[in-house]
Amino acid sequence: MCGAILVGPTMGSRTLPGIILVFVTIVSSAFASCSDPVFDRPPQLSHDLSQLLQKADRGDAHAQFEAGLAYESGVGVEQDYAEAVRWYRKAANSGNSGAQNNLGSMYARGLGVARSDAEAMKWYLRAAADGHPAAQYNVGFMYAAAQGVPQNDETALYWYRRAASKGYPAAQAALGHMYAEGRAVPKDAKEAVKWFREAAKKGYTAAEFSLGFAYLRGSGVRQDAREAVEWFRKAAKHGSAAAAGVVAFAYEHGLGVAKDQTEAGNWYRTAGEQGLAVAQRMLSVVGP
Repeated sequence: MCGAILVGPTMGSRTLPGIILVFVTIVSSAFASCSDPVFDRPPQLSHDLSQLLQKADRGDAHAQFEAGLAYESGVGVEQDYAEAVRWYRKAANSGNSGAQNNLGSMYARGLGVARSDAEAMKWYLRAAADGHPAAQYNVGFMYAAAQGVPQNDETALYWYRRAASKGYPAAQAALGHMYAEGRAVPKDAKEAVKWFREAAKKGYTAAEFSLGFAYLRGSGVRQDAREAVEWFRKAAKHGSAAAAGVVAFAYEHGLGVAKDQTEAGNWYRTAGEQGLAVAQRMLSVVGP
């Protein structure tokens, strides 16, 4: 759901049909991260692992959660998903909402445990009921995508709003898509842009991409190809291969920027390095 970009009316530019074709090719990867559960936070092992594990063994729920993060990410220790699940479960059973959310994500992806949307949802709900914004977003996503529960946009909207009210960017971006698509709310392009912008202020890549697309289409904002490219550029710098491909295409065809085959090649190369297969083919066209 998070990556449901809608291709709308043309903007009168002779380059738009071409860029829509590129979007059709690459949009499936534009929001790949949105199909994955959101984690409590990135792992940061700032202390000695042996001391951390000693605290975890003594029943310290926060230390158990930190140990789970370390084993899942491989920060400070060899990556071991089963061990990550073991520590997340200990912390989750002690009421640690971050561990509950992350344990749910392990079930959602089948890492260290058999994949189970139902089990993922069980743990997300526990954390969400405790007010955990990442879990609230995940519950909303599960309802929007019909994973582990029947599809229900109204319930998804409820949970997205709860997380968005706490400033959670993934939920703010998801709300933007609900308004853009008219899911459980009247379609409202301006309201969609408002939520995309809130998430983009926090450097949320998917929202930056969505703002670029909004400016490209003139949906909820004044149509502005130059502004669109700037938002795509920001998303690309935050790791979006799809955005890098769009920036490359813009340079290749002079969409919002001056034509520059060297820049186009550089951006296609970046997109390819980030995993966008079509970029390698485009690079062969514009040259090294």
